[in-house]
Amino acid sequence: MLLDVDDTLVDTRGAFRHALAKIATEHLRAGVDPEEVADFWRHDRHDWYRAHTRGEIDYREQRMRRANDLHAVFGGPAMDDDAYDLWNEDFERHFQEGWRAHRDAASFLDELEACGIPYAAVSNAAVAYQTLKLERCGLSRVPMLVGVDTFGVGKPDPRVFLEGAARLGTDPRRTVYVGDEYDIDAVASAAAGLVAVWLDRPGARRSDVPADAESNPNVTRVSSLAHILEALTSR
Repeated sequence: MLLDVDDTLVDTRGAFRHALAKIATEHLRAGVDPEEVADFWRHDRHDWYRAHTRGEIDYREQRMRRANDLHAVFGGPAMDDDAYDLWNEDFERHFQEGWRAHRDAASFLDELEACGIPYAAVSNAAVAYQTLKLERCGLSRVPMLVGVDTFGVGKPDPRVFLEGAARLGTDPRRTVYVGDEYDIDAVASAAAGLVAVWLDRPGARRSDVPADAESNPNVTRVSSLAHILEALTSR
C-alpha cells in the first residue's frame, strides 16, 4: 500500500491553520479573520503549488508567490526576496509547530502490519522534507519513497505512482494508493493502474470535485483510514 502524506497521514490542514493564525497576527492588517486567511492559502487561487509539482516553478518561488497573494488580499506589504526570507522563517517555524499525525494514522499502520501488508509513502513534496515531517509526527516507520524531487514533477504524473510501487516491490495492479485529493490522488493513481482509494475526510475537501465523483467505479471512497481494509475487501 502506498500512502499520501499531507492530509492523509498528517493533519497538514491543521498545521497550516496554526501557522497562518500566527502570520495573521505578525504580518497582516489588524482584525483579519484567521480562518479566512487559512482558507485563502489552502485554495491557492493561482495554483502556484500545482505549478511547482508540474515542474514549472521551484518550491521557493511558489511559496513566495502564495505569500504575496496572501498579503495583497489581507493587508500585508509586498515582499521582495529579503523580506520574504524573513517571512518564511516565521511561517516555517509556526508550520512545523503545528505538525500532528491524524488520529487514525498510527492505528491504521498497526492494522497493515498485523495483516502483513507492506506500506510506504509517496508525496508531492520533497523526500527529505516529508521524511522530517513523518518523524516529527511519530510516523518514522513509514518509508518515504518518492517525492516531487524524484522526477522533478509530482502527481498526477503516472511515474510517481509506478516508481512508488517499484520501490515498494509490488505489482502496481496489486498496489493500493491512498490519498485525499480526488483528481491528483484517486483518479491519477487509477489511471496509472493502481487500486485507488480516495480518503474523503468530512469537511476536508480542498476544492470542488465532479458531481459523479462518489460513484466513480474506479475509485473506492472512504471517510477514514480505519475504513480502508473493510472497503477493499467488500469490493
